[in-house]
Amino acid sequence: MKLQFLSIQRSKIITEGKREVVLRGVNLGGWLMMEGYILGGRNIPEQRFKRGFAKKLGKEELRRFEQDFRTNFIQKEDIKKLKNLGINCLRIPFNFRLIRGQGLGYLDKLIDWCREYKIYVILDMHAAPGAQNADWHSDSNGKALLWKKKRYQEETLKLWQSLAEHYKDEPVIAGYDVLNEPVIKDVRGLKRFYREAIETIRQVDKRHIIFLEGSDWAQNIDFLGEPESENIVYSIHFYQPLNFSFNFRPDFSYPGRIDGQYWAKGKIRSYLKHYYKKAKEWKVPIYVGEFGINYRWGCCGELEYLKDTLEVFEEFGFHWSYWTYKAVCNRIYPDGIYQYCENPPWINRSGLIQGWETFPSLWKKRRKEIVSSWRTESFKENKEITCLLREFFKSADNLSV
Repeated sequence: MKLQFLSIQRSKIITEGKREVVLRGVNLGGWLMMEGYILGGRNIPEQRFKRGFAKKLGKEELRRFEQDFRTNFIQKEDIKKLKNLGINCLRIPFNFRLIRGQGLGYLDKLIDWCREYKIYVILDMHAAPGAQNADWHSDSNGKALLWKKKRYQEETLKLWQSLAEHYKDEPVIAGYDVLNEPVIKDVRGLKRFYREAIETIRQVDKRHIIFLEGSDWAQNIDFLGEPESENIVYSIHFYQPLNFSFNFRPDFSYPGRIDGQYWAKGKIRSYLKHYYKKAKEWKVPIYVGEFGINYRWGCCGELEYLKDTLEVFEEFGFHWSYWTYKAVCNRIYPDGIYQYCENPPWINRSGLIQGWETFPSLWKKRRKEIVSSWRTESFKENKEITCLLREFFKSADNLSV
């Protein structure tokens, strides 16, 4: 049985056969939008890393490096692993520069794999032209120029129109996540942009779901109001309390007093209840596009925090995708469910230069070893987290296709 197009009916996500679907999956973070900490280094913008690599080794070697990375960090076997874990969707963060270049080939191959394993795909523009926020994960040099220059907004809309035209007949695509974590002072500007994006996409694709993230790092959805068109899902991200989930304060534990408030399941529920009420009022599904934890080997209540969070998601009927699939094991930021724990010279945790910033100097001599280290077979499964996630994947109304 093939996957069917998804749509929204009375705040539920349903198939063409009117079967309700609860989307539960993971993010393929760091693959089509490279992030420093996921590769064991500083969070510098991807474009800055690539400039440094090309300056040292040349553009042709950079092209080779990118191809090696894209074809080894995520492979068909990874999609099979995730299917066996029980997911029914993948959120795919991508850099607009990749799509403007040859990136559709990687997406097309991924979609072929997901078609085979019957997994839905959500396309997430993680880095938009000009950058939708000032942080590294929008590939920004420190400014959110998407909101300053109209030409960047026009380019973003053209890219979405191109993607929608390319995938309009593809049921494996669950939908389009227009912007990851936009940050803009005047939310009316973001709402106007979303209207333009919906109109642009609908000119060529009237079927796929469109995911709209809240402002301020996908936290504020109040300005969106009731959806003004069909097949819309509102997306939030949940990492609260950040100093605990990212391990910015290693003295915090859960449940416990964090940043002046007592955090336990009741606090998580009360924090998320606002979104639940808005979803009911506006009759719109809520999708938690990102949530996760920096894993300290279970010593600080990380698993209890995740379990409580997942139970509240289930109680409120939220759809979700865990951040992230795989990452170099670090002391801060959300971990992958597969972790790279080794410490070869190209990780160099004790050194001044760490992770991906070591690649240019080591690439010529250690290329084969570096490429091998990117494959998931070199990573360690965090079985505590995968066992927990598996139970919630099982409890969802996953597609038995």
